[in-house]
Amino acid sequence: MTETKTPDRLRVAIVDDEEPARALLREYLAAHPEVEVVAECANGFEAVGVAAEHDVDLLLLDVQMPGLSGFEVLELLDRDVAVVFVTAYDEHALRAFEVHAVDYLLKPFSAERLGQALTRARQRLGRPQPGLAGIAAAARPPGVPLTRLLVREGPQVHVIPVEELDVAEARDDYVCLRSRGREYRKQQTLAELEARLDPGKFVRVHRSFIVNVERLARIERYAKDSRLAVLKDGTKLPVSRAGYSRLRDKL
Repeated sequence: MTETKTPDRLRVAIVDDEEPARALLREYLAAHPEVEVVAECANGFEAVGVAAEHDVDLLLLDVQMPGLSGFEVLELLDRDVAVVFVTAYDEHALRAFEVHAVDYLLKPFSAERLGQALTRARQRLGRPQPGLAGIAAAARPPGVPLTRLLVREGPQVHVIPVEELDVAEARDDYVCLRSRGREYRKQQTLAELEARLDPGKFVRVHRSFIVNVERLARIERYAKDSRLAVLKDGTKLPVSRAGYSRLRDKL
């Protein structure tokens, strides 16, 4: 049986919107010569950029932060990074372990408790981790429709309120989101997106398209058994039989 190799050094990024909390983590980490703090982030947007630009092994990640929550940060990562949640709120613990966090530190915690989390992180490194799509699904409360969509382009994060989404189109292994005249590429399947949108406001009119019903102007007959959805901006989308049936229930 092959033994997993534990790295000699642990490259860590601290993510917390409160400077005293970051300072305490720096103090505790200074007692661990094998740990290298590669970045400090005051919000989730900075954390996404750091994870994209640096070879980070471990995120010490707060949950409740302005802009992006810790769970939303995980959704935007494009590679496996070990995560230890550091928070003052115990109600997030179950969701943290559902997204396969290494540990969950409840403030205030001791230096010894952080040391235990670092040991677990080193043991976790090098082992296969769950896919990011599964992490994103587990990170959100079940049964609650999305209120915004998050799209990462390099270190930049776009936040799209769902009411501003016009159309979502399936393309290869990603979806194209159209909003306010722009297109955004998100690594997700159309089925995954459909499951998280409000079915009273968004309808899958075709296997490749989901439309915001508020953007719909009219339905046109295209051929004997074919129809087109015409949006208020003039965009035309194919409508399948099943899609037309779903649309009629909303119109």
